[in-house]
Amino acid sequence: MINETECDRKLFKDFAKEIGYEMDDATLENFQIKFQKAFTFLPELAVFAGAYSVKKTFQRRTVPPKNIRNNIRIFFHNIISCEALTQGHKDIQIPYVKILPCTMSHNSTFVEGTHANVVLVIIDIDYLKSFLKSDIEHFPFLTRKDQHFLIEEIMSDDILRTVNEIISNRQTEGLEDFFYKLKTMELLYYLFESLTHRDKNASNLKLSEKDILSIYKVRDRIASNLSQPQPINELKKLAGMNELKMRNIFKQIFGLGIYEYYQHLRMTEAARLLREEKLSVSETGYALGFENLSHFTRVFEQHIGLKPKKYSSQFR
Repeated sequence: MINETECDRKLFKDFAKEIGYEMDDATLENFQIKFQKAFTFLPELAVFAGAYSVKKTFQRRTVPPKNIRNNIRIFFHNIISCEALTQGHKDIQIPYVKILPCTMSHNSTFVEGTHANVVLVIIDIDYLKSFLKSDIEHFPFLTRKDQHFLIEEIMSDDILRTVNEIISNRQTEGLEDFFYKLKTMELLYYLFESLTHRDKNASNLKLSEKDILSIYKVRDRIASNLSQPQPINELKKLAGMNELKMRNIFKQIFGLGIYEYYQHLRMTEAARLLREEKLSVSETGYALGFENLSHFTRVFEQHIGLKPKKYSSQFR
């Protein structure tokens, strides 16, 4: 008799085999799978959604799938509003999107006791371009010959809502594939609409794996304490590069300058505290290092679109 764990592993292995992705039993044994869903529209598109916890710390070299050759991989991380994905743990992490080209492999470290949830969209670049048409000029990374880029975007409400519509759908009869394909394209629409707001004059540097790892150390340091900004001199030392290069690479990957990114994370956390922890406006402002609540209100409205009191009233 096949138990539930074996069924979960088989589903993932079948999906991995279909898209040409290498995954062995030994690696799968390091995960406790809590939820998963997969569907494919080969050779143009494949989607996987899953939640898991890590049973043992290990590293893995992640390589691109072989059966959607000219692809980009889009990871929607930390879909925290979906109960099915968060049941059993209380980890709170900011949702974000990461875009990688088919040519980029990378090392991933999985730490024992951590939890993750993700939706992965793998799409053929030419297929994507057929939808973008003349708008392709807004996304130069899709036409780069070296195909060596990394982009990270904070999820908008539209992106997060659509991701959760894909995850939470309970439809079991009739037009199921049609539903998922349309929702995936809707999700990509909101993502690329969000990307149009990036600075078109930002640097377009070819990134080494060392540069990427260094900039993520900077990002992690910024995110580690949202009550005060990190000194630039300390971030330079952490990155091991001069200030100009650090700022250029940071903006190229994250779409915002270092301080702007810090403020965006800060206000995203403020919204969460108001929405989920039910803190008052003053408690939220003080928790995030604001001494002047009028200043907090102005910054919050700039980033979220509503004054914090009006925003919190929607969730009371």
